Amino acid sequence: MTLKTANPAGPQRTGQPEESDFLPINGTDYIELYVSNAKQAAHFYKTAFGFQSYAFAGLETGLKDRESYVVSQDKIRLMLTSPLHKDSEIGKHIERHGDGVKVVALWVDDATRSYQETVKRGARSYLEPFTLQDENGEAVMSGIHTYGDTVHVFVERKNYRGVFLPGFKRWETTYNPEPVGLKYVDHMVGNVGWNEMNTWVDFYANVMGFKQIISFDDKDISTDYTALMSKVMSNGNGRIKFPINEPAEGKKKSQVEEYLDFYDGAGVQHIAVATDNIIETVTALQSRGVEFLRVPGTYYDTLLDRVGTIDEDLAPLKKLGILVDRDDEGYLLQIFTRPVGSRPTLFFEIIQRKGAKSFGKGNFKALFEAIEREQELRGTL
Repeated sequence: MTLKTANPAGPQRTGQPEESDFLPINGTDYIELYVSNAKQAAHFYKTAFGFQSYAFAGLETGLKDRESYVVSQDKIRLMLTSPLHKDSEIGKHIERHGDGVKVVALWVDDATRSYQETVKRGARSYLEPFTLQDENGEAVMSGIHTYGDTVHVFVERKNYRGVFLPGFKRWETTYNPEPVGLKYVDHMVGNVGWNEMNTWVDFYANVMGFKQIISFDDKDISTDYTALMSKVMSNGNGRIKFPINEPAEGKKKSQVEEYLDFYDGAGVQHIAVATDNIIETVTALQSRGVEFLRVPGTYYDTLLDRVGTIDEDLAPLKKLGILVDRDDEGYLLQIFTRPVGSRPTLFFEIIQRKGAKSFGKGNFKALFEAIEREQELRGTL
């Protein structure tokens, strides 16, 4: 593997009108989590969530400071990275935040231009454009900082034919439990501090060219005790959606405040992954030990009155704890896992869209009451 600098031109302003989408993004390339034990984490995501062995980088491939296991399921790729020595930046990240998302990598056609366009609009540089090479070609990468210690890495892979990225080898194992039907990343939610939501909404709008598509205030997302506010940002083609949450005043500590306390700052709260059959997917996940938040059984007593006719039978939805909501375009089905680590921070959402473009506003009250019950058990409400 060799690395060479791409020598990008410095930020320039031409005075010409900006393109309607100056940052075209093809989709989510991968999500990198910094974890205390990447090997064990990979085993967990394979066993519990049905991910498959995909790629590996570490001492055997020439890396001296870290080890990364990549697991995949359809279009979803998770990179699980751990440090190999004390006092590393990765180790400091884990010590501060616990296991969590460090990199949200975005697949682009031109990583150098993506860097230039965002940096000239005010993004703080994380990685200047550079090229990784091996016998399978080359990939160009660059990156910018976003909220907290989270970063976006732009990945250009049109000239790479290898398994994942230069420096990785195919990870082949005899143990690969069946997938559970997860397809792609639907959206990723970020939690930010008090009065910081609009700062990051403006960042995604002005620096990355995203548009705000939905807004929720504390009247929409509240219970008798807690509240939060949220705005959803989407890129030009709609393939990337980033809801941004901030706390709102309530009688008790909200889920966002709990997250900020235990993550020690802003970060990715949950990853929503799509399925074409949520009943089959959740059944498989529960059989493998994945734990989900549960709403009271009374939620289903008036469900069809609220959302109208749906294709699914009510009985399995109630048995599994799957929530349903409708908008003008159709309906969606969704369910949320409990936190996947020791700290009450990162969790996953499983979602199936039957035409709906929204995010389950009608379920917020029931969902947040379920989260409050979990907080009460943890003594953090």
